[in-house]
Amino acid sequence: MSKEFLANEEEKTKPYRKAEYFTNRELSWMDFNDRVLEEARSKDNPLLERINFLGITQSNVDEFFMVRVASLHKLIAAGIKKTDASGMTPLKQLKAINKKEQLTVKKRYSTYLRSLLPLLEKNNIYIKDVADLNEQQYEFIRRYFDDELYPVLTPMADDADRPFPFIFNDSLNIAVHLKDEEKNEHDYATVRVPNIFKRLVKLPDSDNSFILLENIIKEFIGKLFDGYEVKESTCFRATRDMDLDVAERDTSDFLLSVQKQLKDREHGKVVRLEIEKGMSEKLRRRLFKKLDVDKEEVYEISGPIDLTFLKKLYGAVKDHDELRYKPFKAYVDPALDLSSDIFANIRKQDYLVQHPYDSFDAVLNFIKKAAHDDKVLAIKMTLYRVSGNSPIIKYLGEAAQAGKQVTVLVEVKARFDEQNNVHWAITLEQMGCHVIYGLKGLKTHTKITLVIRRDEDGIRRYLHLGTGNYNDVTAHFYTDMGLFTCQRELGIDATNLFNMLSGYSRPPYFRQLRISPEHIREFINQKIDREIEIAKAGRHSEIHMKMNSLSDPEIIAKLYEASHAGVIIHLIVRGICCLRTDLPGISDNIEVHSIVGRFLEHSRIYYFYNDGNDEIFLSSADMMKRNLNRRVETLFPILQPDLKARAIAIYDKMWQNNVKARVLHDQSYSMIDLRGKEAVNSQEYFINEAVEKNRVLKEKRKEMARKPEAFKVMRKEDNELTLGDQKDE
Repeated sequence: MSKEFLANEEEKTKPYRKAEYFTNRELSWMDFNDRVLEEARSKDNPLLERINFLGITQSNVDEFFMVRVASLHKLIAAGIKKTDASGMTPLKQLKAINKKEQLTVKKRYSTYLRSLLPLLEKNNIYIKDVADLNEQQYEFIRRYFDDELYPVLTPMADDADRPFPFIFNDSLNIAVHLKDEEKNEHDYATVRVPNIFKRLVKLPDSDNSFILLENIIKEFIGKLFDGYEVKESTCFRATRDMDLDVAERDTSDFLLSVQKQLKDREHGKVVRLEIEKGMSEKLRRRLFKKLDVDKEEVYEISGPIDLTFLKKLYGAVKDHDELRYKPFKAYVDPALDLSSDIFANIRKQDYLVQHPYDSFDAVLNFIKKAAHDDKVLAIKMTLYRVSGNSPIIKYLGEAAQAGKQVTVLVEVKARFDEQNNVHWAITLEQMGCHVIYGLKGLKTHTKITLVIRRDEDGIRRYLHLGTGNYNDVTAHFYTDMGLFTCQRELGIDATNLFNMLSGYSRPPYFRQLRISPEHIREFINQKIDREIEIAKAGRHSEIHMKMNSLSDPEIIAKLYEASHAGVIIHLIVRGICCLRTDLPGISDNIEVHSIVGRFLEHSRIYYFYNDGNDEIFLSSADMMKRNLNRRVETLFPILQPDLKARAIAIYDKMWQNNVKARVLHDQSYSMIDLRGKEAVNSQEYFINEAVEKNRVLKEKRKEMARKPEAFKVMRKEDNELTLGDQKDE
């Protein structure tokens, strides 16, 4: 991207860059987490799903403090007073975050204590306090403490001879105030709640009764301090700066640098301290001093500290299927089934999949087939986040051991997946794969698999391009889209991309793929400019985008420019949105929806009306500065007419969602008023579509079993099933 282009764009969008036109990134993220909390409070959701949503809000905010709030602390410590796009300094942002989170904590625990806990008890699901236990249950926890916990627990004294113990990030601890019965002196200690035990301890005499581990320890903690009276024992948790900042030098020491930083970051600054309500003033002051926290960073918790255990409760509860979402079976197009000739089918046409409604098995089948197909010569793949027991790793290893050239780019800087990815990088190398770590200074976030195969008529490239990670676990609850294709130009672009990532190649241009850094921004700007020109010419103009986050100031200013020119703009933004709607003369033509529901909306769609000649692109990139400037990302077109129609129909159905969508008005979100309207839940619509496709497929297979001679016809019809359903849409 030329300096001249950037300067020109900056000048054009200058009138749209005022601070009052932007929402702060961090406060917008907190608004998103509040929308997740709304799902925990919604009576329309099954009870155990509400419990799970509440656990998710806790894990979300924990990561937010470990990374985003920690970054603000570092900026403040460095004396940085520069403002963000919304005009806020780091210090002002930090104060606003702590003020807002104090209110949210109260809302979170009110939801737990006043709403969800009583509902659980109505369904005979109990999280009991010690005082609620019957004799048998009390005897159980006494023996559990003596036999299991006592040998493991280590009380750490805090006195003149022994310094205050190191408090690990995210660990639950018990602060203990003691009185020496002989000397009549007061002492202090800390006991860490061990994370090797389940925090939810199942109680006897009931299928669904539990007690929290820390409550067992607190009940019998005096056994750890013979000769002392326990005056007080209360829980606390410290959240530390856990952002990884690896100084990249060369590949030979890069893996070691990551591994060293993983150890070092455990000692980051404390950015939040949660204490149990009722902690004495003496213990509070002691903790504040020892952990070096300000009062604004301290959160008094009315309930169990760290509600992430609620995500475990979801799986621990026996039976009660009526309190969960109704399960469904994802659809696998027969053309992408393991029993089919996947490569022959992709030669005939492209295939578009939308997870989790279309099963991720299609992707696994593609990679497994490539690993075991004698005609496949090489597999090249990028991995950003994979599951802890990934079948993809297994297939890539089998391919390498079968003599195929296997090249895998493993992004070991994927936040909070670093340890997992380091492990897989080493494993892949041991299995014979060539592992690379991407470009210096950039995270490789693109999702792409390239398979090189010797077909009867020569070498051909087969591709899978996706909007989401190659993670077989998250694919069950993240919505993502992917394209299977062997289009020549896309194949050439993919080869050039891998050459760029693994070697020293600088492709002069890409035919169909758009690559960031730089070129996705430039491409999006050009598409917006064209819509602006069309609008200024008096013709109808539209822009539709779906993404996880919209925070890049330049892209937002560009959208303001388009809105001012009369372009109709529809945005589906799940999380952060720094753009403000309802600004007179600036964003009058922009409408923003946020869908928060059963599945996490993760697909990225960029769709331009183009004078009625619709263009639609999928991407691994959000409209964030990090995605556009500091990551390797891909944006790719959907060219096959029927798949283009399907992709547009998918977007349109999401836009019609009026059950789980919130609409942004200036800087706040509100649910859509359903009075007089037909309820549309796009996620439920796609589930029902998958169920119907499976029903039709099952009927056809039954027919095949009755009439074997119809096999060939059935296979042809199966492969066309998706297209027929698209026409109905």
